[in-house]
Amino acid sequence: MNTPKQQRGPLIWAISLVAVGFGLLTIKEGGTILFGGEAVRTTAGNYVPFVLWFNFVAGFAYVVAGAGLWLRQRWAVWLAVSIAAATALTFAAFGMHVYSGGAYEQRTVIAMSLRTLVWVMIVAIAWRGVVRRLA
Repeated sequence: MNTPKQQRGPLIWAISLVAVGFGLLTIKEGGTILFGGEAVRTTAGNYVPFVLWFNFVAGFAYVVAGAGLWLRQRWAVWLAVSIAAATALTFAAFGMHVYSGGAYEQRTVIAMSLRTLVWVMIVAIAWRGVVRRLA
C-alpha cells in the first residue's frame, strides 16, 4: 500500500515539471545574456542587470524546488514560498527602477508578471498537495 508521501497526484507531477522546465529555460536564457558576450547583451536591449542576475540564480532554485516537489518533500514547498516571495520583491524593486526613470524592456514586465504568477500558483498547489497531505 502506498503512503501519502509516495503518491504523486497529477497536479504535483505537473508543477514539478513546470518548475524544472522553467528553471532550465531561465538558466539557459539568463546565462546566454550574462555570459554570451557584448553582441548578445546588445541584442537583449535595456535589460536590468539586478533582475537578470536574480532570475539566473533563481533558475537553479526552480530546478531544486521542482525536484523536491516531485519527491513530495515539505522543504520544497518552503523553497517555493521563498522563490515566490523573492520574485515578488524583485518585481517590486524593478517597479521602483521603472518609476525612477530607469531604462527597461516591456518584455521584462511581462516576464516578471508571469514568474510571480507561476510561483504563486505553484505554492498554492504544492501547499495543498504536499503540506496538507503530510500533516
